[in-house]
Amino acid sequence: MILLCFVLQAVSYEYQAKKGNLLGKKTYRVFLWLNGVLGPVLIGTAVGTFFNGAEFIVNKQQLTAALNPVISQWATPWHGLEAALVVWNVCLGLAVFFLSRVLSLLYFINNIDDAAIQSKSRRQLRWDTLLFLIFFLIFLGRLLVQDGFAVNPETKEVYTEPFKYLTNFLEMPAVLAVLLIGVLGVLFGIGKTLFCATWKKGIWFAGVGTVFTVLALLLCAGWNNTAYYPSLTDLQSSLTLENSCSSLFTLKTMSYVSILIPFVLAYIIYAWRALDLRKINHKEMEENEHTY
Repeated sequence: MILLCFVLQAVSYEYQAKKGNLLGKKTYRVFLWLNGVLGPVLIGTAVGTFFNGAEFIVNKQQLTAALNPVISQWATPWHGLEAALVVWNVCLGLAVFFLSRVLSLLYFINNIDDAAIQSKSRRQLRWDTLLFLIFFLIFLGRLLVQDGFAVNPETKEVYTEPFKYLTNFLEMPAVLAVLLIGVLGVLFGIGKTLFCATWKKGIWFAGVGTVFTVLALLLCAGWNNTAYYPSLTDLQSSLTLENSCSSLFTLKTMSYVSILIPFVLAYIIYAWRALDLRKINHKEMEENEHTY
């Protein structure tokens, strides 16, 4: 479903303005709207299963089956879509959705040279920030008090432990610090943009803060003897960093490849720098044929 949403996005951006398309511009814009809503909501819902679990079974003996060498399978006919019926997963999905709107508005404020869009973006920012905070705080508050999925480091047994994720943050102060820095960065970027009418750099603080916050949540889900993808059907089928790890050869190869990350990062910086050399304005929209 997530993949389908982003395929629709890519196709719609390219073909909405093409002459002679069979579906028409309005249809492609509906596709863009669907991706804009469902994409972030489904991604957040999927990440929510890292903390709330999913219905699946892992049977490594199945790997030797000649006709069907698949060791994992869904335990329900919904193939994982039942995660969308868990309110706590959806809370995170809605938080991601409204955060994506917040970051978009901050980007518009920083990069679009148009007084009307600037004013409208700042007004809309208030409501999207409020809704983001509501859903994020609901998810985070529940996360800190819920039972988590712990792993016995000696027997490798997976079991539920009260306040597991709160314990993870307390036992990993560096991860807690990353979370706090991330949250403060997001709030600072939003707050100063809202209360200082001439300030436009909120996207930098909120963007970096978002990366820190997400990183801290993911580390909390997998570190400190925690099952990062719990199975609600069979606890012992839950995935941990140890039992789902690749071979030593694969890990070494991946570590060598990761050395290329600075080059990838440099390319990203170069590409965005090229896109943002000039502020977006009416003239550019009228002259550039790739206005999408």
